[in-house]
Amino acid sequence: MTSLRDSSPIDWLIACEEIRQLASRYAVAMNHRDLGSLVELFVEDVRVGRDLVGRTALHENLAAQLRDGHRTILQVSNHVIDIADADNATGVVGTRAEIERGDDWVIQVIEYHDTYQRRDGRWLFVRRRHHLWYGADMLQRPNHLPDANWPQSQTGRGVLPEIMPTWQAWQQSLGRGE
Repeated sequence: MTSLRDSSPIDWLIACEEIRQLASRYAVAMNHRDLGSLVELFVEDVRVGRDLVGRTALHENLAAQLRDGHRTILQVSNHVIDIADADNATGVVGTRAEIERGDDWVIQVIEYHDTYQRRDGRWLFVRRRHHLWYGADMLQRPNHLPDANWPQSQTGRGVLPEIMPTWQAWQQSLGRGE
């Protein structure tokens, strides 16, 4: 099977760059609280939770999550993109977040697991899964935190890297796994 990278390296590079821009535009729109632009980065029929569909539902969901008015600074770091074909891709995006929470300033390290689709010539998010490495007041060390249970709490230890099959296998190889 010939991949897009093999059949058209320029198209592959353009797709990767457009998807990278998508993740960066998400961070900027979130930081600026530009929810109108933010929801336009998703497919029109985006699923929101189990029962809702569409950008209007996404807008309402995000507005409810952000209603306390706190500031955030999302900084996109590593981004691995796997192009399935000319219109479908997946990716993993590392992100560092700084979040105002009352008088506290919380640091989160996040990994988004994304599904992308190109519609009408434009790459969009189909789904973004937010996985937390950790969240803590910037003066705390993350390796001794209690569980965050995100999204209920923005502080505490997250599910990464323990949910990753490769991490589990590595731990088992060291005699530490279940």
